[in-house]
Parts: sequence; structure tokens; C-alpha cells
Amino acid sequence: MITPRFSCSQTENSVVISIYCPSVRASDVEISVDETLFSVHINPYFLRLNFSHALLEGDASSAVYDPSTGYLTVTLTKEVSGQEFKDLDLLAKLLAPRPPKEAQTQPVIEILENPETPQDDGVDELAERTQELTLEQREILEAAENDWQLPQSIPEVLPPLRTTAEQRYGFLNTHSGYFRHAEHTENEVNELRADAETSTPEERRQKRLKHEDEKWDEEYYMADYVDDEYIRELISWPNPHLTSPPEEFEYTEKENIVMLRLPRKEYLSTPAQTHALYLTLLTVLFSYAYEMRTTQHDPTPESAWTLASLTPAFSALDPAPYDQPQQRSAVPGAFTEAEVASTFTVSYRRALAFPLYRSFALAEACRADVAGLLSRGKRLVARCLLEVKDILDHHEVYYVYSKIWVDDFCVWTLAYASDEILSRLADAVKSLRMTKSMIRWDLEELESLAREDAQRDTDSDDESEDEIERMLPAPLP
Repeated sequence: MITPRFSCSQTENSVVISIYCPSVRASDVEISVDETLFSVHINPYFLRLNFSHALLEGDASSAVYDPSTGYLTVTLTKEVSGQEFKDLDLLAKLLAPRPPKEAQTQPVIEILENPETPQDDGVDELAERTQELTLEQREILEAAENDWQLPQSIPEVLPPLRTTAEQRYGFLNTHSGYFRHAEHTENEVNELRADAETSTPEERRQKRLKHEDEKWDEEYYMADYVDDEYIRELISWPNPHLTSPPEEFEYTEKENIVMLRLPRKEYLSTPAQTHALYLTLLTVLFSYAYEMRTTQHDPTPESAWTLASLTPAFSALDPAPYDQPQQRSAVPGAFTEAEVASTFTVSYRRALAFPLYRSFALAEACRADVAGLLSRGKRLVARCLLEVKDILDHHEVYYVYSKIWVDDFCVWTLAYASDEILSRLADAVKSLRMTKSMIRWDLEELESLAREDAQRDTDSDDESEDEIERMLPAPLP
């Protein structure tokens, strides 16, 4: 079945769904409405949408097909007149499966005997069976009867049973097998090489840290620190996503088509996994902000390499969090300064070790971009992820990171991310104070040496000019 292009709008009493399905017979259309779930089938098209509130097929509902334009317009009545249906422009959220209804709470106490119920002859049989119990079982029964306090201990958690050497990775650790032939591909950003499928999370992190230290170049950093004229231009460049009025935001036709092709998945993540996804989102947005700022929103053939290299979840399969468990917030949707700082520390290290422009000030500008993007909500964040997906999808090797991370991130952001949490995260990023000592590469000392060298060169140039003037003949009277 083909998922058709569609759009949704609403009035005070109705929701209007416009579906593009050219060259079909209107008599074959099948429409079904089940509370919040709407589906339409007209061969070869099938569309199923899950709305935030219930709809009805009332007297005011209708379905009209215009063969000249190829559009089927379905008007459905709101169960509650005047109720606002939010996120009608988030097509991926409408296409997401309907979440299961909460299971009914099961009773935690089972009544084995009611004192008011007369005893039956089964008591004698039970007594006889009790006599056959082992000594240990009798002690337990006696303890229960006399309310004794038997010694208890919590059993140790057994490690998960492993039947293969392969490790899972990617979004919510749901992917594997994408790097089985990594040694035969020209994937320059894969820091795990042939061990990508078998490295544990701890091994991936150690290899990432080692690779960052190996790629760190003091002279490169000092040169960019001294000769920073073009970097200052990149820092002063106005980000169009942050300068355009928020009320004018609207997805393009190309973006809507891409959202229709995203996977239809339901993500059942734990609170800890959801928390980690928000932190990993910071690293993806930082890489995007760096690529966008250094190319001034005009991607180049190197853009896919830049995005993949700067995102540790891509190049080393090492997503957040990067701090210690005791530093993390115990409140759902809240983020401590330590865990946000540790996340950006990783991004800063990579921005200073790998790409063309290596500047701490440029990294600070990218962090400010991330805070601004998050403050605009999930619609703009999803647009940024769609742009990342478009860049990766057009690369013959790095498209793999779109498959294992960005596709799912797009759907999750549109259907599950919270604007309230993104706003709190934006505040945490904006108020964060990053210091050069966090990077652990003696940046302040290197900058001091670079300034001294630049000053010596200036003094040497002045002395050379004075010497040349002394060697010149005196002017004629």
C-alpha cells in the first residue's frame, strides 16, 4: 500500500483531512473512524492517522473527491465542539501508532479464605499434606504464623544472557549488523573499525577518548587562535533559524514528503533512556550548528563528514550520558549542570580535534545556537534533524548514520518529545558556563604561548623595519 500525501486543518467543529490520491475511483473509498483513530483505504492508497482527541462520523461529516485535482477531502466532526486539535502539522506524529491503553491495575492481594465461610472437608487433607513438608518449609510456615523476622537478602542482579558476540547500538540500542563489513567500506569516521559490531559500550568510550587525544593538534589550535579573522566572521554570522519570526514557521512540501517516508514506530523507552535521548540530542544539534555556521547554511560535499565526525553517537557509537550516575538528576525532565556540561565537553573536544576550524569561541557560538534552537520547540528541532538526514542520505557511506540514529530521532522528536522539557533544556544550555579547563588539553596555556609568539613576531618585524631604515642612504638636501 502507498501512503498518500496529506494535510490536516481544523475549524471550530470539524477536522479537515486533504488527501492526494489521483486516478482512483471514489466509489471504492473506505473510511473508518474509531475515536481518535482515522483510516482511509482507496486502492492503492492507505492512510491511518491518530489524532489527539476523538472524532465522529456525524451528519456534518463528509468525503468529497475532486478528480480534476486528485484530492479527497474528508471532513470529520469533533466529539467536543470547540476543542483544539494540536500538532496537526506534525505528520510523523499523526502517523505514529496509537499508544496502548493503560492496563487495568491487578489486585495485589488474593483472598484465600473468608472467615465467614464455613470450613469444608478439605482441611483434613491439607493437614495431612502439611505433615509431609520438609523441615525448612515448616520453619517458614511457623515464622509466618508467629510473625518471626527471618533473615532476608536482595539477590544479585544476573548479567543478561548473551548468545552472540554482537552488540547493539543506535537509537535505543535497537540496531545491529550495519558495520559487519566495515573494513571493506570507505567510512573514514568509524573509530571502531572492524570492532564496531562487537565492542561493548565501555570499550567504545575508551576508544573514542583515545582517538580524540591522538587527533588533538596543539599547533593547529594555536594557529587558528592567532589567525582568527575568518573564524570571527563565522561567529558573527546570523543564524536564519533564529532570526526568522517563530509565527511564520511552516514545513515545506519537501519536508512533508520526507516525514511521510519516516518509519512508523512506537518507542517504549524507560525514563532513563528518554533522559539519555535528550542529552544525545544536544550532541547532534551541536554538530548541526557547527556545520551550519561554518558553511553558512550552504552544505558542501564535506558536510556529511563533519556531522558524523563531530557526533560521538555516530563516529564511535557512544551516545550520552557521559557523566557519573550520581551527577544526574533524579527528577524526570530536569537536567543538572554537571550532566549538561559533560555532554558539551565531549562536543567541544571533537570540535577542537577534527574539523577545519578549531576554535573554542566558535564552539561557544555553536552552543548558543543549540540553546536557541531548543527554545523554539520541537518543530524547529525536527526541521534541523530533517536537514541532517538530508545531508547524510545523500552520502554513499555516511547514510548509515541516518538509518541507525536520525530517522528514529525525527519520529521521536515529532511524536514523543516535550516542548516543555526542550525549553528547560534550552535554559540549562544557555546558563551553562563552559571553561577551557574542562577540555583537559591546556588550552589557556597554549593560548598564552600563542600570544607571546605573536608579540615576538611583531617586535621582530618592527626591529627589521628600523634596521632597513638605518641602512638606507640619507635623503639629499
